[in-house]
Amino acid sequence: MVDARKASEKTELGQALTRCRRAFIGIAVFSGVINMLMLTGPLYMLQVYDRVLLSRSMSTLVALTILMGGLYMFMGLLELIRSRILIRIGNQIESDLNERTFGIWMKQGGYGALGAKSRPLDDLNAVKSFLSGPALGALFDMPWAPIFIAVIWMLHWTLGLAALIGAILIFIIAALNEYTTRKTLIESRQRLQQSRMIAEHGYRQSDALTAMGMSDNIMARWQAAYSEGASLHTSGSDRAGGYVATTKAFRMFLQSSILGLGCALAVVQIITPGTMIAGSIIMGRALAPIQMAIGQWKGFINARQSYKRLNSFYEAVPADSEILQLPEPKGQISAQQVTAAPPGTAEPVLKNVSFDLKPGQGLGVIGPSASGKSTLARLLVGVWMPQRGSIRLDGATYDQWDRTLLGPHIGYLPQNIELLDGSIKENISRFSPQAPDEEVVLAAQRAGVHEMILKMSKGYDTFIGSGGLTLSGGQIQRIALARALYGDPAFLVLDEPNANLDANGDAALTAAIAGCRERQKTVIVMTHRPSAIAAVDMLLMLNAGQVEHFGPKNEILAALQQKNKDRQQSQKTNNGTKQSART
Repeated sequence: MVDARKASEKTELGQALTRCRRAFIGIAVFSGVINMLMLTGPLYMLQVYDRVLLSRSMSTLVALTILMGGLYMFMGLLELIRSRILIRIGNQIESDLNERTFGIWMKQGGYGALGAKSRPLDDLNAVKSFLSGPALGALFDMPWAPIFIAVIWMLHWTLGLAALIGAILIFIIAALNEYTTRKTLIESRQRLQQSRMIAEHGYRQSDALTAMGMSDNIMARWQAAYSEGASLHTSGSDRAGGYVATTKAFRMFLQSSILGLGCALAVVQIITPGTMIAGSIIMGRALAPIQMAIGQWKGFINARQSYKRLNSFYEAVPADSEILQLPEPKGQISAQQVTAAPPGTAEPVLKNVSFDLKPGQGLGVIGPSASGKSTLARLLVGVWMPQRGSIRLDGATYDQWDRTLLGPHIGYLPQNIELLDGSIKENISRFSPQAPDEEVVLAAQRAGVHEMILKMSKGYDTFIGSGGLTLSGGQIQRIALARALYGDPAFLVLDEPNANLDANGDAALTAAIAGCRERQKTVIVMTHRPSAIAAVDMLLMLNAGQVEHFGPKNEILAALQQKNKDRQQSQKTNNGTKQSART
């Protein structure tokens, strides 16, 4: 147990809990005093039956009642303080780990659908809810059950023995509850999460699904996952509910049995009537935390799984350490024998890719679909890391840069673009709270989107996103290009930047790339369309994840054209030979 505790403290979540140890000690102290004060009722009953009724002293009754009321008021105050401390423990844990967990969630966003399967923010909220709820208080009260049983034993050993046997049976029921419901509830959560993912993906692609008549098929798939999850949840909840009902009925039976056994002892004058009633009340108090813990068992299982997943997240995604601040990058890029695969997969998509670019150069990356262009784009901006080899910006790998300071010097236009809820100005300025207006306008002008924005209802203050103006794919792409150009970054990576552009957009894109090169910025463009590489001077052709050609654009294009001519000539020759053979 000691080793497990020390291992837990080494994790970030364990360290956050350790920082709250004074609060936990306070909870333990308050729980001890509260449980001691729980004896107020039995002791009051004992005194009333054994002293007041025999002496018929009203002054004694008044004094005992005032004392009882004062103790209960004090107990209520302690309960209030304990609940508030529990809430603040949960808030403190969330505050300590919020930024770290959100950072992990943001990094998972680069993994696409694979990253969306895990939701660390939900797990952190589950841990917080458990720490702030009544279940943790019940766990602090449970160690007092043996003490209450010892008090009952002091009243009479027969009552104590009955209480001990009853408590053991309750603990056995609790163990059975854990053993029989844990796996079912975990599987239920996984299936329900899968159904939620299907629903979210269907929502995002509703237009395509509706147009192609896929809605019913996706609904059937969602229904299958949801029904299985709901069925497992029902099964697990039924079992847990059965154990809760069993413990509740057994606890009431045990209280009544203690009362009956005490009555038998009182009839033969071994104990007093007050002792009989006090024993029954104390027995109920001893078993109440156990019953509450069983009732909260589903929350405990969820919190435990969330705790494990959070520790796995924190271990898999190390926190960013303090890094020596490097000079602002100039844009020199070097890829050295890069082999890489998407996170979570082992099969490389890129194999031994190497090239070098100097500031002011523009590189066009071409190749068939699934040749690794988008993977290379993510590697070049440091979203993904290579399995082997390295990508260096101004001689330093991305783990040597402070990403917060480096970010403004990188412009990235991903293949799948989603603007965030906010104004056009906020989106272009990357939501910088103190973005100069002239920098926003300059980025829009360089992207050739300034005039388009001015034609909108509120210009740069036009709200886009949920409840705002709906933009076309081309408009989104051009505003995202302005966002990539904001701050005049030293290095730009544009992945399929003209996929949704018309002729005017193509011309604006070409001008933007040419302008960046004139300002000695490095630009890399992944594309299928020739118009996107009009302003670059270098070309890299990928095929099956490997470099097939790399060099000056004109030379590569000339070589490709010659290769096509040779292929066509070869085909003509083969066709002529076949025709002659037939003749």
